[in-house]
Amino acid sequence: MPDMSASAALAMTHLVPLAEVDENKVTPGVLGFIVFAVMALAVWGLMKSMSKQMNKVDFKEGADPKAGPTAESEAESGAAPAEPKAKQG
Repeated sequence: MPDMSASAALAMTHLVPLAEVDENKVTPGVLGFIVFAVMALAVWGLMKSMSKQMNKVDFKEGADPKAGPTAESEAESGAAPAEPKAKQG
C-alpha cells in the first residue's frame, strides 16, 4: 500500500467519525427526507400558482364609478366634457 501524505491521513481521521453510526442517535432518516421533499414540492407549487395569479392582477387603480367623470378621465379618453342635462318640465 502506498504511503499516505500527512494531510490525507489527517482528512481520513476526520472522516472516520462521520462513517460510524450511533444506534442511540435519532436521525430523520428516509421518512424525514420524503416529508421534507413533499413539503418543498408543495411550496414550489404554491409559489408558482401565486405568481400566475399575481400576473393576472391589474394594479392600475380605476376611477370610482360613483364619483362620476373627472377632468383627468375625460382628458385621457379624449372625450368632450359632459354637458349638464337641462331639466324638462
